[in-house]
Amino acid sequence: MITDGINNYIVIIIYGSLILLSALLLANPLKVNKKANFWFGIFLFLWSTFWLEEIFAITNMEIISNYLLISIKYLQFYTPIVFYFSVVYYTNPDFKLKKIALKYTILSILFLVGLIMQQAYKQVSLIQNLLNFLIVIQALYFTIFSYILIQQHKKKIDLFSSNTSEIDLKWLEYIITALLALSIFIGLYNMLFTSQNLNLFGNIVSILIIFFVAYNTLKQKEIFLLNEKQRNLIIETNEKTTIEKRKIISDIDLKTLKPKLSLLMKNQQPFLDPELSLIKLAELINVTPHQLSYIINEGFNENFFLFVNRYRVEKVKELLMNKNKANLSIMGIAFESGFNSKTSFNTTFKKISSQTPSEFKKSSS
Repeated sequence: MITDGINNYIVIIIYGSLILLSALLLANPLKVNKKANFWFGIFLFLWSTFWLEEIFAITNMEIISNYLLISIKYLQFYTPIVFYFSVVYYTNPDFKLKKIALKYTILSILFLVGLIMQQAYKQVSLIQNLLNFLIVIQALYFTIFSYILIQQHKKKIDLFSSNTSEIDLKWLEYIITALLALSIFIGLYNMLFTSQNLNLFGNIVSILIIFFVAYNTLKQKEIFLLNEKQRNLIIETNEKTTIEKRKIISDIDLKTLKPKLSLLMKNQQPFLDPELSLIKLAELINVTPHQLSYIINEGFNENFFLFVNRYRVEKVKELLMNKNKANLSIMGIAFESGFNSKTSFNTTFKKISSQTPSEFKKSSS
């Protein structure tokens, strides 16, 4: 049948694409997010094995033993766990695995017992349904926790980055949503059609998601330019309550450095640099990133992201009211003011000024 031929062709592309993408991430030629990409590469390799049985069937390689099949399915069960650890390292490259991580193997042992029982009692469909249920539960659990980690990550990067659109892991958030939908679809499909491989429609959806994953993972940037000590100090400083906070610099120095920072922002306008970071600004004012974070947090009662983008928003307003800039579009002005993303610009502008850029332009004119 033509449909079967197309399906086989797509299966080969899916398997080959995942293997290639896995190899690229493991090699990591751009040397970014090394630990996270290593785990993500392993995840992609494990993900590819879900099409391995179909590859064996297409290539007429029916020499696979039952023990090897059980081993492959057992390793597949770790796919959501490995994905979760890739997200952990994307959000915290200094994370260290501890013995407590062994708790994640408990459910997998139950799954292994189920696989062995399934091999012994092939006619019992209840076992297959229970195994599929465990797969879906495992996927849901680690997908949800991965999503939570990314939301926490977004709050942390506001402390040392002025443009977060390329390092906020939004692409990974989209991937999580897509994988969640795909996991539910495959789990339900396997429960309803236990004797069939994934159909043509499912494989088309899968390959589209894989291409989406490839597009985003291959254009990622290094997320954390700060070292572990600097990052932890900054996060710790901002998370403590006023009572608990230790003075990083004296009140006298704070009174001196606060106007110095304001003057620097006004005269040199470092916020026009879309890549402005806590490190760069700290160098300009001749303090450590930790000290600068304290100055902004204590002196201006803001995090780094809001502090810098407030100046950018004011620059946008100034240019929108400048008749000499009437030939520029709103986004042209936004990019000229230091923003590097349309979504980030619109969201930040409204958050700071309580108006959209278009509303401000209309009211000011």
